[in-house]
Amino acid sequence: MKVFISVLFFCWSITVSYAQPRTDAVLTNLFETNQRSIFQEVIRHPDTYRLQIIYTQINRDKNNNPTFINYYFNVDSTNYFNPASTVKLPLALLSLEKLNGLKDQQVTKFTAMQFDSAYSKQTKEWQDETSETGYPSIAHFIRKAFLVSDNDAYSRMYEFVGQSAINRSLHAKGYLDTRITHRFVRMTADENRHTNPIRFIQKNGALIYAQPAANNTDPFDFRRVAKLGKGFYVKDSLVNQPFDFTERNKFPLEAFQQVLQSVMFPLSVPAKQRFKLTADDYRFLYQYLSQYPGETNYPKYDAKQYYDSYVKFFFMDSLHHQMPEGVRVFNKVGWAYGFLTDASYVADFKNRIEYMLTATIYVNSDGILNDDKYEFDSVGHPFMYQLGQTIYGYELKRKRQYAPDLSLFRLTYEKRNNDNRPPVKDVDN
Repeated sequence: MKVFISVLFFCWSITVSYAQPRTDAVLTNLFETNQRSIFQEVIRHPDTYRLQIIYTQINRDKNNNPTFINYYFNVDSTNYFNPASTVKLPLALLSLEKLNGLKDQQVTKFTAMQFDSAYSKQTKEWQDETSETGYPSIAHFIRKAFLVSDNDAYSRMYEFVGQSAINRSLHAKGYLDTRITHRFVRMTADENRHTNPIRFIQKNGALIYAQPAANNTDPFDFRRVAKLGKGFYVKDSLVNQPFDFTERNKFPLEAFQQVLQSVMFPLSVPAKQRFKLTADDYRFLYQYLSQYPGETNYPKYDAKQYYDSYVKFFFMDSLHHQMPEGVRVFNKVGWAYGFLTDASYVADFKNRIEYMLTATIYVNSDGILNDDKYEFDSVGHPFMYQLGQTIYGYELKRKRQYAPDLSLFRLTYEKRNNDNRPPVKDVDN
């Protein structure tokens, strides 16, 4: 696959923490152009909503080489937000990287896998009826994690890569303030340190490769305390003290943006920040970062429940779930504990524009966590949509010396087959 040579314009280092939140006048002025009440309520109270935004402007030269300029609004890597499902992106990349490192031609992202159990709370997974083969695979986990943000897919990739390798690899790539400590199932810290034995098998069930159970003995640095809110529920009981995120996953917004950029434009980041992926890996990632659930055959998701903009927060209009003509969004989102987060690369093939937008917002006015009373629908999603439309509208009008050639990202997507299989509904995400 041809990858365009990119020239990176760094406005920040992912290892630097600013003493004060960083805000650029470009965004402050641009946000004044959208006077919708919900949008201005959040913009004028960024600390209340723990709002952080990165807008990445992309400009091409005459040879189509891109440069990147990041603009910030209230960005502070020390200001914790719960990354939720956003960590599924680096787990997908690390899973592919680990597969490539095995250097076994019989083991690919499409090879059938089976998970056994060897420690407390671990569960087996030998089959997957939503896949075409009937078995789990890394490719199928990535589809599920990207298309509808499936939680089990993330937990299985976590088990394949292993807690130690996940964090060592991300730190080695320069994402020093990132940590991934747990699956998305209820487990203790000790249980999350232990990962399952796994085997890759042929179609007839014959063993190809076996990975033993593992235990991470590396320590974590939990010196920076992260507590939010004034109370939280444990089952039906209210605990009147802040919820402690100190030992939970952490994925700062700058790191999230840079990981996505490393996928979409690998040559635009330093070599050590790239993931060791093949040309076919990149094509696969591009497809499922941007394909819609209703276009996909395996899994066959319910297209009404999982509409086109379901995981496209910057284009998720509460009234219309259709995406603009000619637009594809290559992104990953996360939502939990009142946080909504999205990192997107937007390609408009009709109008020939492109940009990146990354943002997180916290909508929990009562300060109580685990009560399922978050303002996702009344504040969070409407704000993210208005933010997306503000940047998109600006990009449509922005003058460029050279229009981008976006052919690298023009893909052939699946078409849903007419068969009698029941659609998949109510995914745990």
